[in-house]
Amino acid sequence: MTPPVPGSGDAAIQAAAERAAATAHRNLPQFDDLPIPADTANLREGPNLHDACLALLPLVGVWRGEGEVVYPTIDGPFKFGQQITFAHDGRPFLYYESRAWLLDDDGTVIRPAAREVGWWRPKEDDTIEVLLAHATGVTEIYYGAPRGVTSWELDTDIVTRTASAKEVNAARRLYGLVNNIDLAYVEERAMMGQELQPHTSAYLRRVVG
Repeated sequence: MTPPVPGSGDAAIQAAAERAAATAHRNLPQFDDLPIPADTANLREGPNLHDACLALLPLVGVWRGEGEVVYPTIDGPFKFGQQITFAHDGRPFLYYESRAWLLDDDGTVIRPAAREVGWWRPKEDDTIEVLLAHATGVTEIYYGAPRGVTSWELDTDIVTRTASAKEVNAARRLYGLVNNIDLAYVEERAMMGQELQPHTSAYLRRVVG
C-alpha cells in the first residue's frame, strides 16, 4: 500500500488559510431547536473540539472528490464520486459518513453507490477505534493509529455481516493529507475468497471547514 504523502507544518498552515477563503463560511445544515449541541464540521463554529480528538483535527470537515474501485471479482476498474464527512459535537469522538456514486468515463453520474456511517474514537494511548456500518449489511471494527500529524492507518479487528451481505473478511485503510490541503485514502479488502489487496482509492478536496 502506497501511503499519501504528508506535507510540512508551515506549508499546511499556509494552504489551510488559502483554502479557508472558500470553505470557512460553510458548515453542515443544522436544526436550530435541538436541546443538545449539534454536529459541526467547521472548527470555527459550534462546540470546541475535545482534546482527545486533537490528533484527528485535520480530518474535521466535508471532503468531496473522485476515486477508483478495482477488484478481481468485478469487471472494473470503475470511477466513483464521493463525499466524506468528519464532524463532532464536542465529545471525544468524530462522526463519520461517506456517500459515493458511480461515474462513467465522462464523469456523468450513473447511480448512487456505497454508503458508510460510523465513529472514530481516539484513545489516551493515541490509538484509534473506528466503528463502521455499511448499507450492504457489513459492520467493521478497526484499530489504528496516526502515522504522523497528517496520516492515519487502520486495520480491521472484527468484520460481521448479515445473511444477505457479500463475504468480507478483512480491510485496511490509510488516510492522509496530500499537498498540504487535500485528503487522499487507499483501502485494501479481503473478500469473496480473495486475499487482502487494493480495492478503492480516492482524492478529495475540502468543501466545508
